[in-house]
Amino acid sequence: MPYSAFKILPGVDQNKTPALNEAAVSESQLIRFIPDRTLGGLVQKLGGWTKYVNDDIGSTVRALWAWEDTNANSYLAVGAEGVPAGGGGALEIIESGGITDITPQTTTVNVAVDFSTTSGSDEVTVTDTGRNADDYDVVDIQTQISVGGLVLFGLYPITAIGPNSYKIFARNIFGEPQLATATVSNGGAVPQFFAVTGSDFVTVYLEDHGFQAGDTFPVLVATSVGGVTLYGNYIIREIVSTNEFVISASTTAAAIAVTGASGTGTVVTITHASGITFTDATSVDISGIDPAGYNGTQLITSSTDGSFTYAGATTATYVSGGIIEGEFSFFENSGDVRFVYYNGIGPLPGGTGYGVGPYGAGGYGTGIPPVAGTGTPINAIDWTLDNWGETLVACPLNGPIYAWNPTFGDPVAQIIPQAPVINEGIFVAMPQRQIVAWGSTFTGIVDPLLIRWCDVNDYNQWTALTTNQAGSYRIPKGSRIVQCIQGPQQGLIWTDLAIWAMQYSGLPYVYQFNEIGTGCGLIGRKAAGSVNGIVYWMGQSQFFRLAGGGVEPIRCPVWDVVFQDLDTNNLDKIRIAPNSRFGEIAWYYPTMSNGGEVSHYVKYNFVLDQWDFGELARTAWINESVLGPPIGAGSDTYIYQHETSPDADGQPMLSSFQTGYFVLTEANVKMFVDQVWPDMKWGYYGGTQGANVKITFFVTDFPGQTPIQYGPYTMTQASTFFTPRFRGRLVSIKIESEDIGSFWRLGNIRYRVQQDGRF
Repeated sequence: MPYSAFKILPGVDQNKTPALNEAAVSESQLIRFIPDRTLGGLVQKLGGWTKYVNDDIGSTVRALWAWEDTNANSYLAVGAEGVPAGGGGALEIIESGGITDITPQTTTVNVAVDFSTTSGSDEVTVTDTGRNADDYDVVDIQTQISVGGLVLFGLYPITAIGPNSYKIFARNIFGEPQLATATVSNGGAVPQFFAVTGSDFVTVYLEDHGFQAGDTFPVLVATSVGGVTLYGNYIIREIVSTNEFVISASTTAAAIAVTGASGTGTVVTITHASGITFTDATSVDISGIDPAGYNGTQLITSSTDGSFTYAGATTATYVSGGIIEGEFSFFENSGDVRFVYYNGIGPLPGGTGYGVGPYGAGGYGTGIPPVAGTGTPINAIDWTLDNWGETLVACPLNGPIYAWNPTFGDPVAQIIPQAPVINEGIFVAMPQRQIVAWGSTFTGIVDPLLIRWCDVNDYNQWTALTTNQAGSYRIPKGSRIVQCIQGPQQGLIWTDLAIWAMQYSGLPYVYQFNEIGTGCGLIGRKAAGSVNGIVYWMGQSQFFRLAGGGVEPIRCPVWDVVFQDLDTNNLDKIRIAPNSRFGEIAWYYPTMSNGGEVSHYVKYNFVLDQWDFGELARTAWINESVLGPPIGAGSDTYIYQHETSPDADGQPMLSSFQTGYFVLTEANVKMFVDQVWPDMKWGYYGGTQGANVKITFFVTDFPGQTPIQYGPYTMTQASTFFTPRFRGRLVSIKIESEDIGSFWRLGNIRYRVQQDGRF
């Protein structure tokens, strides 16, 4: 009887039917292909993993970053989703097996406006009773405050005074001192808005506003009154005076409902919703009140929040109904200032204290020892992480940029107060070393196409001047920037539509921006990466790479597996996972059947140009680094180091693959197989050759038939042959293992076959 060999082609092809995918792999789980000079690639068990640290993080990890400080200490930064319920934090550092929580802390309050200024000084005293703000804190004033000829808005480092007040220093957009033009004690005001029924024009009253027509006016605290909703950036349409300007709301002011009416002599009082004030000595139209004596065009004699009076003759008892049409006013945030405190706990970050404000007025030399103040650990959906030398820089999605230096001993990451307060992500551009932020802002409202970068070697300088290399650029096409990375010799920017190159050119423009590919936008915010000078990414419906010849699609024979089951509601959870040790790029992605979380992977071997796929959840990943082999975060909130074991953290790794159909004969006869010779690598080189591998045969006569299963049969190094004794025309082979501590690689399995009739 003749012998034949099961020679399996490398790579997995799920797009083909099993009969078309003859002698090749159709299904896979936790395997890989190793280059071979004759067959092109050999299938073997995937490398296993072990816990990088014994404790779990407590919530889903979304970002990892490894780096080393100047003392050769290695660290792993962990950015997690939310604030873990069982302890831990959203931003943690792992070093020498220990976990340190450095989650930034914030406190948000709405309080009465209470600012004091001195004419000719940039020093502003802020009263916030019981706040205990200290020199480590930074305050974000989210409602513009007009006081003493100044308009205060944005981030300010704090200089402590006492438990109820602190100082900040007014600065213009260039970082230069702004001097008050008047002395004010315990004053100031937020913007006041004036709306007219039936119009979308809104007049804004903000003393000494300093705006010009065409400027952008941001409203960061959503305010809705009388059908007018204000939130976001507004273009100033007209300057009325030094204290007033006009914007257009997205909605039209509606009539205000009357809630009550009363008449005493010739004075009529109308009450309405609080938070609204009508202007004295102006006319309003009142209608719909029962009794009718309260209705008509009326001249307001006096007004307060929620009510006004006019001269009338009725004393009838109010029954119901009524609306008011005319000009009414309301204050942003109901007249209160909104403070967001970024509570630093530790040494002063660069750019605060000494050297900011008058000499000796900062943290250094104040005479008031800084006191550690705490806030609430921030929640985060996602993070981008990088390192600036030995300093970790971290940006939560739609948040500010934080810095943490391991040699300073800061208990929490400190905000960089000069950086944009809102960003969708960051990376450090090299070799000139600049933090690049995308989906950034100038106003506190995200601009999804805006890129900003700091000065070279100075992340405390973000304002573009002729004396520095800070700057910004707005991508002119697309809806949003999805991801940016430092690629080979250039920064790379993906929008939803295309890819752009960001090439350093030095002064005066600093960077040149060029669109280098269209129709190849990125599917999710962490679906692109670079390995060996080539950039790979996952698009909305195919995979791409960028090499010397430009952007090109990658043929994907497992397309059906990925894109027909992809959870399109959770695309930003996709994670690229390069493994340069084995020439692989994986993408971990969520499927429609798994509740919105990552559950599967697809893997591309760029050495062999072959693919495989399987089930495994990794919510964050870093390639080989100063910490050794790749590290990934599991959906169980533990962190694992890969390629460190043949097992799945001490448990059996269920590795398997199944081929398409081998054709036993092209003739109109059946074939009988009665003997199979195993041939495999049964362990690591120089190690125990003890793997137990199971093989199963699925036999049929026609592709559409349900196959008959033979096996599984266990194969070991000691197995010379076994006798499955099956007959048919087509056979699919499944090879799998589930034993502890073993490794295998497929060799040349042979079988004995002969004709066995037609039926």
